[in-house]
Amino acid sequence: MDSLGSLNAFVRAAEARNFTVAGRQLGVSSSAIGKAVARMEERLGVRLLHRSTRSITLTAEGARFLERCRRIFAEIEAAELELSQTHETPRGTLRVALPLAGMLMMPTLVAFMRAYPEVTLDLDFSDRVVDVIEEGFDAVVRFADAGDTRLMSRALGMYRRRLVASPAYLAAKGVPQTPDDLKAHACLRHMFPTSRRFERWPLRGEHADIENELPKTVVASTLEPLIYMAEQGMGIAYLPDFAINRQLREGLLVPVLDDYTDRSGPLRVLWPSSRQLAPKLRAFVDFLAANLVPSVEGEAESGISPLAKADLDRRG
Repeated sequence: MDSLGSLNAFVRAAEARNFTVAGRQLGVSSSAIGKAVARMEERLGVRLLHRSTRSITLTAEGARFLERCRRIFAEIEAAELELSQTHETPRGTLRVALPLAGMLMMPTLVAFMRAYPEVTLDLDFSDRVVDVIEEGFDAVVRFADAGDTRLMSRALGMYRRRLVASPAYLAAKGVPQTPDDLKAHACLRHMFPTSRRFERWPLRGEHADIENELPKTVVASTLEPLIYMAEQGMGIAYLPDFAINRQLREGLLVPVLDDYTDRSGPLRVLWPSSRQLAPKLRAFVDFLAANLVPSVEGEAESGISPLAKADLDRRG
């Protein structure tokens, strides 16, 4: 027998406590089982089984070795199952936790549902930190690096939060040149509903202290109303670029104070490392990686910003 076959012979013999039964299970003679175990003991330099005319029992070393062998065969079985499922049709319920900003991911999630109609999405939107394993989630999408060693993760891309406003608002109220100028502007603020804390605006260094002096013209617990109000010229909002890709591309919103802000990070999907990557989960992870974070195109290939272009258009 080869090494893997010898391991299997030992496991069967140890579990059955009988060479004859183990041989019957593997389709070989009891003497073949006994010789395979003896060769393994000789190679390892330890006795794994106590033998008598009536039964066999595990030594202390054999008991520890048996547990390790069981894990090895469990991993082999898992690998074979994962490979066999590669070409299976994704189906079943997929329970996913997303941040509240995940509502802005709905176009991608709807596209996934259309591409995989046999997968049912059970979505939990919350601003709290969930325990993926304890709460039974198949996957979680997070705006942060993976900090839990029990989880596997895949980067979906980088995102950046930006201060933005509509060209019409900036034409009427003026373009802020420094963070201090924000004190005279309508600020559309996001408050986390669970903690009731305001999301901090990404003002660097010495300008961070003006956070508490900024007006709270509008307060909302989700980002969608802030996007709409910013588009409608109601003020300046702080938003993730992936959620306003279209508005930036079409010039409906333009960034301000980019030289004074810096708040970027990875967007990741995570899942329990102990859980096999079933077809439904593999399809979900691959689909998000390919579709969720499109690259944000430059404000204008010519180097003229949408705000400047809008100003030129107004002047004729």
